[in-house]
Amino acid sequence: MLSGAAALQKIILQGEGNRAIAVRGAQGVTMEKVVLKANKRNITGKHVKAMRRAGQLPAVIYGRHVQPIAISLEAHTASLALAKLTSSSLVTLDVDGTEFTAIVREKQRNYIKGVLTHIDFLALDLTEKIRTKVRLTYVGVSPAVKDYSAVLVHRLDALEVECLPADLPERITVDISSLKEIGNSIHVREIVVPNAERILVLDDGDEIAIIATLVIVKEEAAEVAAAAVVPEAEAVTPDISVERGKKEEEAAPKK
Repeated sequence: MLSGAAALQKIILQGEGNRAIAVRGAQGVTMEKVVLKANKRNITGKHVKAMRRAGQLPAVIYGRHVQPIAISLEAHTASLALAKLTSSSLVTLDVDGTEFTAIVREKQRNYIKGVLTHIDFLALDLTEKIRTKVRLTYVGVSPAVKDYSAVLVHRLDALEVECLPADLPERITVDISSLKEIGNSIHVREIVVPNAERILVLDDGDEIAIIATLVIVKEEAAEVAAAAVVPEAEAVTPDISVERGKKEEEAAPKK
C-alpha cells in the first residue's frame, strides 16, 4: 500500500510485464515512472558474463529493511527505461510477484560497447524520509550570455534533499533568464522547489550558477611563454695557451 504525504494514484498506461505508470501527487504533479519485471538469480561470479550474452542485465536490490537480493532484468527493455530516469526517479521492481519501490543508486557501464553491465537499486520505505541528490535542469536564456558573450558557470549540477519518497522530485528547474549582468548569480535559496513545504534542501546557501567574463589572453600567453624560455648556455672554448702554461708550470722541477 502506498503511503506518505501524497496519496499516490497509479494509472496503468501500458500492458503487462514492464510498464510505464503515471503517479499523481498531492498537488497534481504527474510524472512518469517505470515498473520493471525482474527475477531472482543464483548466477554470480564468472558465470554472469554468459548471462549478459543471453540478454540479461544483472542487478541487486538492497535497503535499510531489505537484505540484498540478486536479480536479473531483460537488458534491452531495462536499459531503455532507465535511460529516461534520473537518480531521484522512483522505480517499482516486480521480483517474482513481490514489488519493491526503489531508486537507482549506481549504474555500471561498459563504455566501449556503450551498454549497462550492472545496476544497484536502493529499496525505499515510503513512510521513511530519504536523503539523496536531485538533478538540476537549467532553462531559459541569460541576457548576459546573449548580449555580452559572457559564460555561465555551473557551480552545482544537483541538490541534496531530504523528504518522503512520494515527494521526491525527479529534477529541479533553474531559470537563468534573471542573470542580466556579469557577476550576477543564483543561490539555492532562490530556487523554486516543488512541494517545498515537505522537502528539506540541505545545500541551502550555496551558489548554483554565476555569470563570468570570457578573457582571451593569447598575446599575453605568448609573451609569458617567450619570457620563460631559458637561453642556451654558450659553449666555452678553453684557452689552449693558458692550459699549456699550467701544465709546463706543474712539470717544471721545484727549486
